[in-house]
Amino acid sequence: METPLFDQWRARSPHYDESHEAVCDSVRAFVSREIMPHIDAWEAAGELPRELHKKAAAAGVLGLNYPEEFGGTGTAFNLFHALVQTEELARPGAGGISASLMTHGIGLPPVLAAGSDELKRRIAPDVLAGEKIIALGITEPGGGSDVANLRTKAERKGAAYVVNGTKTLITSGMRADYVTLAVRTGGAGIAGVSLLLVETASPGVSRTRLDKMGWHCSDTATIHFDDVEVPAENLIGPENAGFGAIMRNFNSERLGMAQGAAAYARICYEDALDWARQRETFGKPLVTNQAIRHKLADMVRRIHATQAWIDHCAWQVLNGKAFPGDFALLKVQATQTMEFCAREACQILGGASFVRGSRVERIYREVRVMAIGGGSEEIMYDLASRQYRF
Repeated sequence: METPLFDQWRARSPHYDESHEAVCDSVRAFVSREIMPHIDAWEAAGELPRELHKKAAAAGVLGLNYPEEFGGTGTAFNLFHALVQTEELARPGAGGISASLMTHGIGLPPVLAAGSDELKRRIAPDVLAGEKIIALGITEPGGGSDVANLRTKAERKGAAYVVNGTKTLITSGMRADYVTLAVRTGGAGIAGVSLLLVETASPGVSRTRLDKMGWHCSDTATIHFDDVEVPAENLIGPENAGFGAIMRNFNSERLGMAQGAAAYARICYEDALDWARQRETFGKPLVTNQAIRHKLADMVRRIHATQAWIDHCAWQVLNGKAFPGDFALLKVQATQTMEFCAREACQILGGASFVRGSRVERIYREVRVMAIGGGSEEIMYDLASRQYRF
């Protein structure tokens, strides 16, 4: 039986071995059993059930490559195993699955990297067990990617910080128990930014649900903070030193988004190829038309180039050679590949791609959030130009 393109790239790469295929098999079984039968219902509901987080924890999905002392899998797995997991979670063709189920992937790392031992022990085990949900609160109304000029303020008063401000477009914002929150504790610019761990059950926290073009099964919110008291021990890292942690987190987020985008591009190719082989037009299979074959070949070209760059950036991380400019341009490359493949798949499927419920239809609606979230194309180009010193 022919191996789908979805799997071929690992077999021809020096970065993947039997351990990565084991992760693939495990996560694929979890997705087939616990997600695929329910995705349409969750898309309609606008959120994932909290029980799914517990099931994902039991299956080893939430804890992959996190410290064993907090309930993770430990050092037996690395970044390449995480890329495989991202690939498999993309199989339903619904970006809200990875965005919301794995929201701890952007909310928890700052706590583990810079938080006190007490904060780590208090927060991480419940998150990795699926008992609690953690989100990341960076974006503000009118602020976008301009982290250095955020306005949400945290003022130290005795043994607590008092937080006032608003965050928006917060993934898992309606269900989150914790928010890793970027706040201004000092003066203007990057030197005045800190990170606080805020419990959403605290008095003064309120939330408004946001309806979106895509990521339908991922709850997204605007979160308001009105005189919210946060214990000083919930400070993540030194005061006024949060900007660096935020930037390091962005590199990881952009790599993960690039892998997801490449996976969605592969899904578009697979479904388009399957349709082109089955669909007959004017008495012959659609795939026999040269124009269709050229579309498919162009999709494959872009997907392979993107995956090679993703793997190279992952290697850079593991070998201490990560360069922010590469991650910025990689995200643009991956999301533009996804957008191209989604468009071409829609053209090949024709009217079938316009009907709700297909993977290609869902992925086409996910394109914009992938291209904007984690840093828009324009911001990424500008960041790269400064990193490369144009």
